[in-house]
Amino acid sequence: MYKLLLCVRYLQTRYLAFICIVSVMLGVATLIVVNAVMSGFGTKLKDRLHGVLSDVVVDTDRPDGFYVLSDDPDPDRRRPLTPDEIVAKIKSGPVGDRIEALTPTIETFAIIRFQCNGTNVSKPVRLIGVDPQGRAEVGGFSEYLVRQKDAPRPSFDLTPEALQRHEWNIKQARYEAGNVVPPLNDKGLPPLPDAIPEPKMDEHIGIPKPKLHGVIPGHSIAHFRYKDKNGQPVEECVLKPGDDVVLITAGGQEMKPVWGSFIVTDYLKTEMSEYDQSFVYVPLEQLQHIRGMIGRATAFQVKLKNYDRDKELVTQELRKVFPHADVRVATWEEHQGPLLSAIDIERGILNLLLFMIVGVAGFSILAIFTMIVSEKYRDIGVMKSLGASSAGVMSIFLSYGLLLGVVGSLLGTALGLTVTRYINEIEAALTVLTGRAVFPKDIYYFKEIPTNVEPVTVIAVNVGAVLIATVFSLLPAWRAARLHPVQALRFE
Repeated sequence: MYKLLLCVRYLQTRYLAFICIVSVMLGVATLIVVNAVMSGFGTKLKDRLHGVLSDVVVDTDRPDGFYVLSDDPDPDRRRPLTPDEIVAKIKSGPVGDRIEALTPTIETFAIIRFQCNGTNVSKPVRLIGVDPQGRAEVGGFSEYLVRQKDAPRPSFDLTPEALQRHEWNIKQARYEAGNVVPPLNDKGLPPLPDAIPEPKMDEHIGIPKPKLHGVIPGHSIAHFRYKDKNGQPVEECVLKPGDDVVLITAGGQEMKPVWGSFIVTDYLKTEMSEYDQSFVYVPLEQLQHIRGMIGRATAFQVKLKNYDRDKELVTQELRKVFPHADVRVATWEEHQGPLLSAIDIERGILNLLLFMIVGVAGFSILAIFTMIVSEKYRDIGVMKSLGASSAGVMSIFLSYGLLLGVVGSLLGTALGLTVTRYINEIEAALTVLTGRAVFPKDIYYFKEIPTNVEPVTVIAVNVGAVLIATVFSLLPAWRAARLHPVQALRFE
């Protein structure tokens, strides 16, 4: 009982104990906050990657797409299967009941061209042909759309406003071609002055209007970000719904340049700059037509009913369906393996470096305990002369170190969780005080700092801090236990 009483008394009366507690508290709080932010970034990044890629991705390096032959017993009657036939073959296979949804896509590189303030703008993009409804079934697609956000049946259809703007752009181009430029005002879209209405011949002779194909570019492709004179980020839309774009890519057996005209109908906003700056979605059938790939596809997106349980089995069976060397079957984690590994490595290195803060607290405990033992020679001698054993004296200082570690860890946990809870408010206050954004949203493309507190990590940090505080008190405790009572009281 006297051991606990002495520990509590030392904790209450020694101001040096406060230094040890603060050191442990700051180390624990720092580790909790940094791990919460890193975990938040990692979780949000993984959610975006998973949503864009679906559970399992099957893709090929062949420019003309997959080449899977039918199972006809007559070799002369075998033919390449269409994407719909490949989907039916997979669903009727051994793992068909484990697959929830499956959709074909075409992915290639292209150049997007459009006009901005009278200037032709060209950007390299990643062109993806999809069936929007099928793509929404295999992963996060509609949740990343701006106009059709969370729509159960997304499409490339143009809204009446987009069609109206498209018609205005056509009339504007005709007037500019005739060197007669009317005042541009596309908000109200008033009738052009002195315009001669065109005869509606199509209605009389029954000629159908050409189909207008929609396109969904990445949000950063259609918007330009810059800072105003006050240093505040400003976003300006350069591609509005109804504007025309031209997509140039390669197609045909000789891979010659081909192109197609599309009309902007929506935006893709994943809040990841890599995707928002490069992804452009178009209807699968139209891209097949442009590239001369009718009835072909270059990738399949697969969604499983139970990803954690079935991912290995499904990938193995899909490799049997696509045994060619130029076809890759991989989960979304394998597909983005280097990026995910880099995140885990960075987090591990950061934890190792920051844990040195707790190590510094341990050394402060060692130094302070050594001073306490030197100051308490007389008290130690009195306790030993009254019958206290060496083990009892050693346990006093070990318990003292353990108590300092526990108190510091609890206070650090409370501080770390509080900072994590209000980290965005703290960031806003620091931005106002310093006049400089601590978390620039135009760089990270996140509305706020993402956080994710993992209970296992919090427990591990607390256990590590308590162990360090206890271990670094071993040497002073052992020194106190070895002290002889006669030597301690010789000069008293």
